[in-house]
Parts: sequence; structure tokens; C-alpha cells
Amino acid sequence: MIDTALRVPLSLQQDFLRRVDHGDDAGPFGSRYTIVGGWRIRGPIDVDTLRDALADVVARHEALRTLLMVDGDEACQQIQPPSSPDLMLRDLPDRGPADRERIAEDFLNDVESGRFGMDETPLLRAVLGRFDNDDAVLALVAHHTAADGWSMQVIMRDLASYYAARRQGRPADLPPARQYREYVAWQQANADSETAVAARRYWQERLRDAQVWPVRTDLTRADGPFVTSWYRFLLEDELRAATVALAAETRSTPFMVLMAAYLTHLRERTGETDLVVPTFMPGRNPSWTLQIVGSFYNFIPLRTDTSNCTDFRDLIGRVRTTCLDAYRHELPFADIIAQAPDVMNAAIGPDAAACVLQVTQSPYVLREEQVGDLRYTALRRRLVSAPVGSQIPDGALLGLELDPDGGIVGSIGFTTNLFVESTIVGMAADFQQTLRDVLHPSSRR
Repeated sequence: MIDTALRVPLSLQQDFLRRVDHGDDAGPFGSRYTIVGGWRIRGPIDVDTLRDALADVVARHEALRTLLMVDGDEACQQIQPPSSPDLMLRDLPDRGPADRERIAEDFLNDVESGRFGMDETPLLRAVLGRFDNDDAVLALVAHHTAADGWSMQVIMRDLASYYAARRQGRPADLPPARQYREYVAWQQANADSETAVAARRYWQERLRDAQVWPVRTDLTRADGPFVTSWYRFLLEDELRAATVALAAETRSTPFMVLMAAYLTHLRERTGETDLVVPTFMPGRNPSWTLQIVGSFYNFIPLRTDTSNCTDFRDLIGRVRTTCLDAYRHELPFADIIAQAPDVMNAAIGPDAAACVLQVTQSPYVLREEQVGDLRYTALRRRLVSAPVGSQIPDGALLGLELDPDGGIVGSIGFTTNLFVESTIVGMAADFQQTLRDVLHPSSRR
């Protein structure tokens, strides 16, 4: 039995992860379900101060010191006292400034290939790789049940603030912290609100007789261990610029343009027009959750009728309507699947899987930002593929991020029990060609 005196209920997001967990190391509760962020830091780093600042962050955010306890059908969160996370130090090979970006990427891939059990509190650790006294790479690792991508940027912002404050002998200039359990309490209190009831009704109607589009796999689904590999690539800056321009012209967003391109890609290769593609939404509602560390993201199936579109702009308009409706009715997937229990059936068959499309748009990203005596730059332009990386529970995840330094940074994470790399490389190349075709019709082959 779980000690009820320490019980904090799971959020709906956490409960969904519990329900899809494989019960082994490959699932969301396993040691490979991690999230890693990397930052290039320039300036002399005081390691002891960095350790203390990391401890400050863990003390500030309860989610980083919270165990998820499961005992049969019972599950809850147990908040632990503050403690200091591990900070490991590595010397990075210095083959000259020109090679440092590649070495930094290899370093992050190596960190990401490691394991981190969700019972190892605090659920944050750091690895500092140093080229020299004034140039280093900091990797922050969290278990993904405790922090999402948005959270990692909040953690780094707070860490930089605490480090600078300690160096200057003053309190950190941060607002009071709210906690993930406050969000859980809000979620439970609003479960039967008028807004939630209307949202459930929307998804019941929207996904009636719908199926997430299944991507055919190379291998037959079977029980057993697997890892997630990551294929990374870069789309040319001309496509980034054209995506941004078309989004502005159509009063949409880059995500909507890229989703329309992906739907075109699927329609041309399958002949299907009623397409359901899943994505992730931040789940940061209400707005006071923006500063909280925790697992908020929601898996959202977007359904779009692509039939009889007059042109690509027409399709963007339909995607825009789909997205705006979904944004207004965002719910955790546990709520959505309760209204549409068959929506995933086609994508979990023996030779099929879902492919999620995610366009990353994170706040608080430090880009050449001076905080105290250190300058921080987030390492978002990762182009080195990895045979083993942070785990996804199933299928494939196509990630895209418009890089201010040029191009669209792409990645496809895929589980090795279902796909081989050559298929994933082809998937990326085919999508790239589709994007060229829809943005520059004169280039159509």
C-alpha cells in the first residue's frame, strides 16, 4: 500500500503515461524516457557555485524531487525533500574552434544515450563538458515524467539566475514559484466545468469514426526490448523563409503551413483525404502554469478533410480552422480517448504505428544571452544523428524547428522494433521534396 499521508494525485498527463507504460525499461516509466537540453556557456565557471545553483533549482521546483509511485491500480506522486543533483565534469577534446560545434553535438548525444531511472531523485542531473576555462557545454538531463521541453527552458533560466545571484551575493531575481501539484488540484477542480464538458463533447463529435493515420512499419510489432534512434537533418533556409512568409500571408502559423505540407505528403502517397495526424500541444493552460516545471504536454489528434482543396492555400485554411478549434478545446489525451476510444486502433496494429508531427516553439530560449558573468546559448541546431537517444514510447516523431540562424532543423525519432533507418531517411527526403513542391510549385518534379 502507498502511504496516503504523502499522496498527491497524478495529473491526467501522468496517468496517461502510466496506462501506456510497457512495464519494462522501454516505456515512459523506464530509464530511457529522458529529456536533455544543451547550452554553450562562455566565461569562467565556478563549479561549486554551479552545484549550489542546481540545488536551488531542485528546491524551487517540487516536480524535480517527486516520485511517481505505482502499486497495482493505485498511483500517486510523493514529494521528496530538497537534495543536490549530480553534476558530472568532463574534459572535451579541443581540436580547434572549427570542430567544437560537432564535438558539442557528440557530447549531447552521448549524454542522451544514458539511463536515468524515475526513482533516482532528484530527477535532474547535469553534465558539464569543458573545452577550456572559458568555453563549456552544459547538458541538463531530466526524467521526462518530471519535465517537458518547455520546463527545460524554465529550469535553465532559473539556473542562470541562481548562479548569477550567488556569484554576486544577492537573492535571485525570480518570481515566487508555483508547483505542479497546484495544477493537478486545478485540473481536478475543473474536471466537470462547463468548458471541460464542452471540450469533451467537441472531441466526441470531431473524432467520430476517425482513426489516426497508420504509418506502415518495416518490422512486425512484438514484445521485447527496443531503443529509440534519432535521424537528424537540415532543410534549406529558403524553405524556412518561404514557410514564414506564407504563414504571414495566410494569417496562420509556421506549424499550420508545415502541417498542411505533411498532409499533402500523406495524401499524395496514400490517396486518402480524411487524415488524422497527432501532434503535441504545450498544455500550459491556465496561464499561471507557464512558470511551472512538470509534465504538461498533450497528445492531440488533428483531423482535417483534405478533399477538393483548390490549392495549397485552401488546405492551409482548413488546417488553420482545425488547429484553432483544437486549441480552444485542448484536453489531456486521457480525456480525448475516453470520448473516442477507437481513434488509435489503426496505429497500434501489428504492422503499423503513429507518426507525430511536432514543431517546436519554446519560450525562454537563451540565445547569446548574458546573465551575470556568463553568456548562454541554447544548442538547438542539432544535426548529428544518434543510434540511441531519448525514448519515445512507440512509433515515430517528426520534429521541426525554424532556426533563426537559417534553415529548418529536423529530426525523426523512431523505435527500432518497428523501423529501420533507411525508411526514416526516405521519409525525411520525401517530406522535404513535398515541402519544396508546395512552397515553390515551379520546382515540382
